[in-house]
Amino acid sequence: QVQPVESGGGLVQAGGSLRLSCAASGRTFSTYGMGWFRQAPGLEREFVSAISWSGRRLYYADSVKGRFTISRDTNKNTMYLQMNSLKPEDTAVYYCAVNRRQYYSGSYYKSPDDYGYWGQGTQVTVSS
Repeated sequence: QVQPVESGGGLVQAGGSLRLSCAASGRTFSTYGMGWFRQAPGLEREFVSAISWSGRRLYYADSVKGRFTISRDTNKNTMYLQMNSLKPEDTAVYYCAVNRRQYYSGSYYKSPDDYGYWGQGTQVTVSS
């Protein structure tokens, strides 16, 4: 029950939109920060976005700032990543993850090592 489950990936044309979802336990949503990472074939996993345990602090990679929006719905225990103006370089497997630290809103959110539990990943493909 500590492992998050993401969904919502698919194939879209450049300029299109897609919304990813990540389901987790209520304890996770009320205690831990969460984040989104992505990994393209042959490349390392990279940070995309994160939200603090309280939902008050939002973080974005420069490459997606202004195009992607992270949010959560505590009633549904679900985190979302709304992706607009998608580009071919956004193509990757997207992963939802739970931060290792409880009640933490500091700087440890950009590295995969900052997260302890990961979803199975969902494929996002953006065609030219």
